[in-house]
Amino acid sequence: MSTSAKPKRIGILTAGGDCPGLNAAIRGVGKTAIVEYGMEVLGFNAGYSGLINGDYIELKESALSGILTLGGTILGTSREKPYKGKKNGKDVEDKPHKILKNYKKLGLDAVVCIGGNGTMKTASLLAQEGMNVVGIPKTIDNDVWGTDVTFGFDSAVQIATDAIDRLHTTANSHQRVMIIEIMGHHAGWLALYSGLAGGGDIILLPELNYNIRSVCKKIESRYESNKPYSIVVVAEGIDHPKEVSAATHIAQAIQTYTNIETRETVLGYIQRGGSPTPMDRILATRYGAFAAQCIANENFGTMVAIKDNQLTTVPLEEVGGKLRLVEPDLGLIDKARKMGVSFGDEYQ
Repeated sequence: MSTSAKPKRIGILTAGGDCPGLNAAIRGVGKTAIVEYGMEVLGFNAGYSGLINGDYIELKESALSGILTLGGTILGTSREKPYKGKKNGKDVEDKPHKILKNYKKLGLDAVVCIGGNGTMKTASLLAQEGMNVVGIPKTIDNDVWGTDVTFGFDSAVQIATDAIDRLHTTANSHQRVMIIEIMGHHAGWLALYSGLAGGGDIILLPELNYNIRSVCKKIESRYESNKPYSIVVVAEGIDHPKEVSAATHIAQAIQTYTNIETRETVLGYIQRGGSPTPMDRILATRYGAFAAQCIANENFGTMVAIKDNQLTTVPLEEVGGKLRLVEPDLGLIDKARKMGVSFGDEYQ
């Protein structure tokens, strides 16, 4: 326990999209801060909105019990972006000023910001304003720059893989092409991992330019080889007309060019719900405990990260505005190609 006469007082918030493991991270920060370092812990409601409005709850150790396995976040979340400049052409209220005012009024020594790319960008800006901030990376997209993996990703892969597994049986029964759309606007990690784990025949990623003729040729060659069905996994962020979903666009094109019966499934928010996997519970706990340690050591303006399974920190100013994307020459993609998986770019 800390020997300081006055215990540190810290805040925790969860911002951006929800994902499995948020409560495990809150618990990791809070329990370590209280038990190991004797800190006082406040939880801000609804992400950065809680900091703006001074809306918080006191997190005693008892409040952190029983939440490890829960999905969602006990603190709630929001898409609030305090530094977004204008709304309907007018200057918005000075939200960063309100945050700083509440930070000082509440006597906070640091704030732990748990979130994805947008959350880390805001955390970096608040650090530049003089606040002591530590970030924890979470997102099912696994696209936060500076870390090998985010919590929430493993749980989403599990959910998406289970859905793909189920589609195999109905696709085989009806001898259809089944399209399944996976989340991922810019990064294809979730589609790649679930597609490979679920035995997808074709995987389309935002980072790889696909050709629909190449996709159709792959499907036709499978039918000619007496493989009566195909599973096509598509990330929602692949190139497609905005008036339809990525899955609908690919399904309509395949049916038009091949005349093979095709159906689509959009998995959507199911990927973000439910209890976290054991892997995500452990990762979120490791991140949370390490964030509390960073505060105790006054290692501020940083995001906790994992590199080669070792906990470390990276400067928040280096994280904001960047994305960790799937590289086209990734070894996993090369291995998948050698097993016959198509990425839709074979015949450009």
